[in-house]
Amino acid sequence: MSEKKLSETTAVEIKNETEEPKKITQKEFEKMVLDLAKKELTSEKIGEELRKQKIHSKEYSKKISKILKEENLYILPDLKNMQEKFKRVEEHLKKNKQDKRALREKSRFLSDLGKIKKYHKIET
Repeated sequence: MSEKKLSETTAVEIKNETEEPKKITQKEFEKMVLDLAKKELTSEKIGEELRKQKIHSKEYSKKISKILKEENLYILPDLKNMQEKFKRVEEHLKKNKQDKRALREKSRFLSDLGKIKKYHKIET
């Protein structure tokens, strides 16, 4: 009896994997990208979110980052990730002033932020 249940579940999993991705138009794709960008997601996270919905960006003529740049919603993923790490370490240091490792990490993240901004020619 357990073998029967096992075979049923694998059949369901195989069926789910073989489902074809959703077909939407270019305009709908761009609209979805812009909606996700308004939630302050980076282009990487937007791509992940779309893939979860079985929508692959390679099937469309424009890249996600290009769509975002046209609408001035593009955020550098490296910069945003580094800023978030810096904020987390700063909050941790406020609670734990004796944590020497976190103090070192804070200065390292600050240095890395400066390097990223200098590389991309962003003024602080």
